[in-house]
Amino acid sequence: MGSWFIEYVKTNDGSNTLYSKKYTQNFHSQTDGALNESLLKYVIPSFDIFQNKKHLNILDICFGIGYNTFTTIIYILQNNIKTKINFYSVELDEELINSLKDFNYPKEFLQISHIITAISNNKSYKDDQFYIEVKIDDARNYIKTLDNIDIVYQDAFSSDVNKELWTKEYFYDIKNSLSKDAILTTYSIATPIRLSMYENDLEIYEYKYDSKRKATLATTMVKIDCSFDLKYIDMIKKQINNPSAISLKD
Repeated sequence: MGSWFIEYVKTNDGSNTLYSKKYTQNFHSQTDGALNESLLKYVIPSFDIFQNKKHLNILDICFGIGYNTFTTIIYILQNNIKTKINFYSVELDEELINSLKDFNYPKEFLQISHIITAISNNKSYKDDQFYIEVKIDDARNYIKTLDNIDIVYQDAFSSDVNKELWTKEYFYDIKNSLSKDAILTTYSIATPIRLSMYENDLEIYEYKYDSKRKATLATTMVKIDCSFDLKYIDMIKKQINNPSAISLKD
């Protein structure tokens, strides 16, 4: 695989992920499973909120082995969703992207093997419904080139090892890339990270992506209509109750 990734890791839902020797973390939760994590943390909540949209722009931070983008496509095809999607993503390790055509993906991905091969060979794909681009670049540079993003999959390595993709300054650029009614979904529930988003005028909510595990949804929307339970997080109250809590900074 890519120059920074040294071994396959089998996750509990049977899908494979990779271990990063650069960041000393797995790409996905071994307990949750790579496929389930993408579906439950990112794809299903996003498409529950954005039902029956004709067009959506999705920013996938960072591309990695592509589960979030590829699982979104599978979900759309399986549910006969007609929305046209532009996917924008970025990845530092070009060798990793070049190797994706040889990755052992779940059997569900067989129907989009032509898309995976195109991304691996060309870092882009286009048909009547989907456009995908994967830029080999620093995410901090790339996000400054985007606008009118409706959905952000914030799925970088954790702030312990990849702080630059979780700071107030980073989310400032993310906020500037968003459409009027946009959401950001992420596995992180840490107060400093939520403050980094909140201090850029994003409202913060919490949701459970299974019976136990929590995730964060940040949004520019005044009101969110969805079928799952969202808990509003009062960040002012959080700061009052925990004065030592501060946002992450560059």
